[in-house]
Amino acid sequence: MNDHDPLDRTDLPMTAPPADAHGALEERRLLRQVTDAEFSAFYRATVRPLVAFLINQGAGVHTASDIAQETMTTAYRRWNDLHAPKAWAYKVASRALVRRIAGVEEDPVGEVPEPTSLLARPDAIAEWEARHRVLPLLRSLPPRQRQVLAWTLAGFTPGDIADQLGLPNETVRANLRKARRAAAAYLETREEEL
Repeated sequence: MNDHDPLDRTDLPMTAPPADAHGALEERRLLRQVTDAEFSAFYRATVRPLVAFLINQGAGVHTASDIAQETMTTAYRRWNDLHAPKAWAYKVASRALVRRIAGVEEDPVGEVPEPTSLLARPDAIAEWEARHRVLPLLRSLPPRQRQVLAWTLAGFTPGDIADQLGLPNETVRANLRKARRAAAAYLETREEEL
């Protein structure tokens, strides 16, 4: 009988980890740095316009900021799988807004929300709205027209909008025409008032 403990492996020669293990770790680290840099540039270029896009669709500033941040967090997690990140982010954020609007129960706010990096001063919304006179016009439109116009203001073509919303091109174009007619009428009325 052998006195040797089968779990004691001191009899095996010591081997160094494979040389490629270090190379593979270094490659993963470099890929992560590239991914982080790409996402960081995307985030900086997209988050504020995304908030404005959501406001144009009817969200309050804080809701828009929250949805934009949640969308960006999800985008970071899925970054390597996204082929058109801007369109993806706008679509995800738009759907999140619809879900949030559909599930809204009125609940009075007891406190003024704390400032965030996307909204440094909570009272700044009045100033922002004064500079963006399109908001009253957008608020006066039916939901689908408002949605299509908000996508258009965000730089998407009618074909892009149709793809992202799952609508026929003609439906998007018809709603856009109606929204533009309403905008023209709104602006004409405003000019007459001045």
